Amino acid sequence: MKINLQIQKGNAKLVERVCDVCDAESFGRACAEAFSELRSLELARSTSVGAMMDMLNMNVLEVLDGAAITLSKV
Repeated sequence: MKINLQIQKGNAKLVERVCDVCDAESFGRACAEAFSELRSLELARSTSVGAMMDMLNMNVLEVLDGAAITLSKV
């Protein structure tokens, strides 16, 4: 089944992607890919080498603190 996976924090959409999910493994893979995408987006937003180093040392879970993860059928 195709799902739309969204991660939002407040009114800001952090990640949105359409994934194929049919079992626990594919669901875990979809979440892991969203997590990786979020980390890459945060690194890309870094405006300086110092900010990038801070992001490399920061846990992505800190970015996700207070975020909502929603799933819907596509």
